[in-house]
Amino acid sequence: MLRASLRQVSAALKEGRVAPTELCQRCLALIKSTKFLNAYITVAEETAMKQAEESDERYKRGQPLGILDGIPVAVKDNFNTAGIETTCASNMLKGYISPYNATVVQKLLDQGAVLLGKTNLDEFAMGSGSTDGVFGPVRNPWSYSKQYKEKSVPKSHSEESDWVITGGSSGGSAAAVSSFTCFAALGSDTGGSTRNPAAHCGVVGLKPTYGLISRHGLIPLVNSMDVPGILTRCVDDAAVLLGSLAGHDPKDSTTIQDDFEPFELPNLTDVSKLSIGIPKEYHAPGLSSEILALWSKAADLFKNAGAKVVEVSLPHTRYSIVCYHVLCTAEVASNMARFDGLEYGHRSDMKDSTESMYAATRREGFNDVVRGRILSGNYFLLKQNYEKYFVKAQKVRRLIANDFVKVFRSGVDILLTPTTLSDAAPYTEFIQEDNRTRSTQDDILTQAANMAGEQGQELNCFPLPSHFTCPVPLGLPAINVPTALSERGLPVGLQFIGRSFQEKQLLTVAKWFEKQVQFPMIQLEEVKRHDSGVFQHQKSASFS
Repeated sequence: MLRASLRQVSAALKEGRVAPTELCQRCLALIKSTKFLNAYITVAEETAMKQAEESDERYKRGQPLGILDGIPVAVKDNFNTAGIETTCASNMLKGYISPYNATVVQKLLDQGAVLLGKTNLDEFAMGSGSTDGVFGPVRNPWSYSKQYKEKSVPKSHSEESDWVITGGSSGGSAAAVSSFTCFAALGSDTGGSTRNPAAHCGVVGLKPTYGLISRHGLIPLVNSMDVPGILTRCVDDAAVLLGSLAGHDPKDSTTIQDDFEPFELPNLTDVSKLSIGIPKEYHAPGLSSEILALWSKAADLFKNAGAKVVEVSLPHTRYSIVCYHVLCTAEVASNMARFDGLEYGHRSDMKDSTESMYAATRREGFNDVVRGRILSGNYFLLKQNYEKYFVKAQKVRRLIANDFVKVFRSGVDILLTPTTLSDAAPYTEFIQEDNRTRSTQDDILTQAANMAGEQGQELNCFPLPSHFTCPVPLGLPAINVPTALSERGLPVGLQFIGRSFQEKQLLTVAKWFEKQVQFPMIQLEEVKRHDSGVFQHQKSASFS
């Protein structure tokens, strides 16, 4: 049951084959037995069981709230949750309990979902490995899979040193979904933070169009790029979550004004009318030969099925990571200013003066990565540097966005690219390089979708003085689809990028591709012990 899709579980709940409380208990038991993954920061056991019991009663009355009623879910720990601690994996917010729910969390609860807990991340979502949070690194469930163990050669006698990272910064959510402790999870995506860990953990990771899902209650990193992300085990499930979460929110002025109509994905049988673009610039330095071959094979798959596959150019892609660094740190510097020890969060015992308390609070509360980005951002926003760096980066962002506009206007429907440069790195290897170097490498294939878009608007998009305006392209929707296992027995994913607000087309194509590649299910002993009555909706690998 734990391996079933959302629609399968919803049907089982309606038919009485399983009760919400039983489902919740199984997930909670699995969370405990996979505690070594460090996927969760907070497990809300009592709250979850109470929600499951309420769902039980609704099903007994024949009045479920919808497809998500009774479904166990998890939420990244940078979304505010009333009554449950929200830490952003930082000393700065340890012990902080929000007085309100983020809009996406409230929507899940309103539809009867059972919130199991809050998942681990890089501190304030700054990172690409889920290794830099104050609660410790997240371990990739595939490190303990039968597939990885059969193909890997241990570098030491201890399994403890051979585990691989999840990617980040939504690594806890990706690990939670991958290890079957929940059926879906929320992440956030600023430059790839949902798609990157999805690729490394073998799950689906959807970054919707900017403004389609409310950011209210998501603790901001980069306001003009942040979007709530969706992590599930299949594309159909991602569409279900999207339909439940998308739409206008009066509490977030950047959301779409119209209501969003949920959709059920059709089974695409004819791809002959599709035009698939292959951006040549995504053959980036560091791209492994294994992923390059997989990318090429995927393009051939579409071509052989009758789709038009064309090479396209996004010439300003090579500037995107530098542009992203300037814009990201500038907004980080602004957003982190609210954590001063005066109103909420950590407060230092330093009492010499307000200034010394303020400085000590931020020194004690933030790690080196966060402080480094604050320093960089403030440098770029200095009066003498503003035009030279920030304004220039905004102009480059517009050029990047225009590249995508031209490609889509040329008749291309969907772009097909790698999601990551390689499969997941061992933790001991990953930490040899600093956070900024790793993030630069790991975001290179994903962050352009957050900066690009087919139209834009002038927004005071983050709390700077009023003359600092930000022309925001509406970030493009993008999805990671798990594709095959690497030679080491680890997941590799490919990315599909669509037009703004064309999620239905994007997900329909992704579903077709998912069906063709038949990505294998992870084989974990812990899951076997806690799960009976498994729905075998995924088959053995045939695309490698």
